[in-house]
Amino acid sequence: MDYDDDPTDRRGAAPGDPLPPNDWAGFNHADRAEALYVAHQARVAGIFRRNVPPHEVGDLVQETFRRLFSAKGVSATFLEAPAAYLASTARTILKNRKRSGMRSQLQAHHSFEDHDVAGPDPHATLEHRDMLRRAEEAIARLNPVTRDVFLMHRFEDLSYSEIGRIKGMSNKAVEKHIVKALVAVRKARDPQS
Repeated sequence: MDYDDDPTDRRGAAPGDPLPPNDWAGFNHADRAEALYVAHQARVAGIFRRNVPPHEVGDLVQETFRRLFSAKGVSATFLEAPAAYLASTARTILKNRKRSGMRSQLQAHHSFEDHDVAGPDPHATLEHRDMLRRAEEAIARLNPVTRDVFLMHRFEDLSYSEIGRIKGMSNKAVEKHIVKALVAVRKARDPQS
C-alpha cells in the first residue's frame, strides 16, 4: 500500500485544521491522537521521503507516531512541541536504519579475493609460484647496477631522483635501468611474448 492517504476519508480533524485548544475538554484520547497525526504526518513523511524509498515512508511514519504515543513519562497528546519531538524521533529512526544497514552490508560482503571453502586452486598456486620463481631468476640475471636500481625503486620505494643521488647518475639513466629490468621481468613472467 502506498503512503498517500485520502485526506477526505478522515474522521475528526481535517488536514488544515489547527490542533484543539489546550483545554481538551470533550475530546477523548483517540481524537487527540488523531488530531496530532493529521497535523504533523505530512512533515514527518517529508523527512522520510528525502531519505528512504517511497514504499517505506508509510511504515516509518507509523513507527514515529507509535513511539510518540507509547513514550513513557510523556503524555503525547499534551506535548508542548510535538513537531520537534516527532522530527527528532524520525531522525533517530533514520540513524538506526542506516547503522543497521551498514552492519547487514558488512555481514553480506563477500570478497572476490577470499578463497572458497574448498580452498585455493592448487594449479593456480603452482602457476603463481612458477611465475614468481621465473621473475626472481630474471632479476638475479640483471647486471648489478640495473638490479640495484630496480630493487631500490620497487622495494625501497625510492624516487628516480633519490636513486640518482645515491648512485651518482641522472634521472634519465635511472629510468633506463628500470625499463631494462621491467622488460626482463615481463619476459620471464610470460615466456610466450
